[in-house]
Amino acid sequence: MSTGGDGGHGESAGAILAAFLANMGIAATKLIGFLITGSSSLLAEAIHSVADSSNQGLLFLGGRRARRPATALHPFGFGRSRYFWSFVVAIVLFSAGGLFALYEGWHKISHPEEIDSPAIAIAILLAALCFEGFALRTAVRHARPFRGDRGWLAYVRRSRSPELPVLLVEDSAALAGLSLALLGVVLATVTGEPVFDGIGTLAIGALLVAVGVFLAVEMQSLLLGEAAVPEQREAIATSASAVPGVGKVVHMRTQHLSPDDLLVALKVDFDEGMSAAAAGEVVNDCEAAIRAAVPIATHIYVEPAAASDAPASAR
Repeated sequence: MSTGGDGGHGESAGAILAAFLANMGIAATKLIGFLITGSSSLLAEAIHSVADSSNQGLLFLGGRRARRPATALHPFGFGRSRYFWSFVVAIVLFSAGGLFALYEGWHKISHPEEIDSPAIAIAILLAALCFEGFALRTAVRHARPFRGDRGWLAYVRRSRSPELPVLLVEDSAALAGLSLALLGVVLATVTGEPVFDGIGTLAIGALLVAVGVFLAVEMQSLLLGEAAVPEQREAIATSASAVPGVGKVVHMRTQHLSPDDLLVALKVDFDEGMSAAAAGEVVNDCEAAIRAAVPIATHIYVEPAAASDAPASAR
């Protein structure tokens, strides 16, 4: 059972850099391909790669701003910057990627144009598939140690660290988008109907809008503050209950201040007749036990439970 985080920004940096370099090269190649062939699918994919490249920059920015020290105005630090800039990534995918592709696809369907040099377009798309596959493989390699026995979708939805899930979703969407673009170009070439190029572009736009909405929902949840995962909540309750002088954990609240900073608030039953000094020592022991069990529990508050408090609730 892992009671740590889902991969800090340091673990994600290699995957972000690989995706950034791949997308910069791919964007330039696709744009040149569009200028040669006039394929709207290539243009949509070029804009998609530019958006992805800017997204990797935003993820770096979020990690950098999250490392700022706490201030009087922000006493718990700036860790949620990583969530905020990941949310901006979703907006960029939705607008710069998805909405543009939808418009371009509608335009090409309404005013279809022949693709010049389709062989060049196909070669560029095949090369881009190889580069995007490399970027996705890098993200998968970095995420695998944190995934455990969960499926990939479960990992993306349960992870409290935004960078690797965002990269996994982005790179998967990029591969799917390239496949749609390739299908559109091939069908347009084989059938002599350029409208298929526009249909491929429209499909890319729909895909990117769906991905942008999915990421926005996930990042909004993290921004609002998610609880620790069930394994961590169980470890916190078990370690606190095992401290001598603690009867039981009556009430618990947890919230992620960042992927690597967990706020824990407990109400516990102390043994009867305990002095204030002894209770203070028990509180210190509880904090030490919780930090040993869940190292990312950086802010821990323990107080005695009143008779009217509800039964223990691990949240």
